[in-house]
Amino acid sequence: MDGQTDNLKPLNATDPQDFKTIYDETMQMLFKISYRIVNDEEAAEDLAHDSLIKANEKCLTFPSLNDAKFWLIRVVKNASLNYVKRKTRERKAYEKALYEDHRSYDSGETQVLQQETVKAAQRALDKLPPKLKEVLVLAEYGDMNYKDIGKVLGITEGNVKVRIFRARNQLEKILGAENVFLPN
Repeated sequence: MDGQTDNLKPLNATDPQDFKTIYDETMQMLFKISYRIVNDEEAAEDLAHDSLIKANEKCLTFPSLNDAKFWLIRVVKNASLNYVKRKTRERKAYEKALYEDHRSYDSGETQVLQQETVKAAQRALDKLPPKLKEVLVLAEYGDMNYKDIGKVLGITEGNVKVRIFRARNQLEKILGAENVFLPN
């Protein structure tokens, strides 16, 4: 019962003890969510830290730990999506500058099957529409239940279930079409 009341106690992000509580309870989850979106450990860690710092800088007071979690998830999710967009634009600009050299290299064609499978899975995840990808990331990598995902995204629990079902079906189709070997 004591953990239940702690979860409902207002938390001030500028108070060192409250900030530590928020950090301890959310950092790992925020990192997992961000990592699944950006696919880069350092960037995910930075984005997760930045979201926590933002709560502190804005001098936010959350009615409960759950409210803090939901706010931070939205912040890290949006920051991660923006990071991916920026990196994609940078990569395209870089490729455009290098496309004057049309030579191909065989070393890229001889990659290990396991590395190719991981890349195929990430590509498949990236091919999902954003609404399906975000619910799957929150469920699988954010360790969130459907009710909490619904609160974070502002949709019903039933809608979360439908989106996760559709996301998994689309992933199966995409991965099956690419003839990817997935060990049992």
